[in-house]
Amino acid sequence: MDKPQFDQEPDKRPEVPGTMEPGKKKQRSIWSLTLMAVAMFGFAFALVPLYDVFCDITGINGKTSDTQAAASERVDTSREVTVEFVSYINPGVQWTFEPEVKTLVVNPGQTHTITYKAKNLTGNETVGQAVPSVSPGQGARYLNKIECFCFNRQPLAAGETASLPLIFYVDPELPEDINTLTLAYTLYNAQPDAPAQTQ
Repeated sequence: MDKPQFDQEPDKRPEVPGTMEPGKKKQRSIWSLTLMAVAMFGFAFALVPLYDVFCDITGINGKTSDTQAAASERVDTSREVTVEFVSYINPGVQWTFEPEVKTLVVNPGQTHTITYKAKNLTGNETVGQAVPSVSPGQGARYLNKIECFCFNRQPLAAGETASLPLIFYVDPELPEDINTLTLAYTLYNAQPDAPAQTQ
């Protein structure tokens, strides 16, 4: 006996609410990724100024002021602070660069002068720029530079040696829990075609 035959309709699956066609999904993904890339670029662009503002507020990174300070009007003779002087040379800079004094014990508010010695080891005139930092970072705002070679670029002829003066004082308002400050200078190439460094 023949089985009855029924007309077979094509398989129709019910549409699920909220689904999209594959073409629209792909287009939406491209727009999302593009927007994300633009947002990341904008964030990266804003990161440096935001970091600088954050560090200025908290004093975390040890950046010192790049402006000349006035001499202190008061000296705290009841307290002593040790100031250590360190120098670093960025790779590729062919100079010697070091402080003549490694450590100095000072009274806050008292003005002191020290000298860094620099020598150009190349056969050409080169220009250097020293960028200071202080640790602990919270102490950076309390180390005041009246005169500093770091305010200007330093050109040296081939083989030339220079004495670079630093006149400074430690602010009497330095927190009591800070007894030692380390002032470190990093020497960078400051030729006109070299990338600028920030203080």
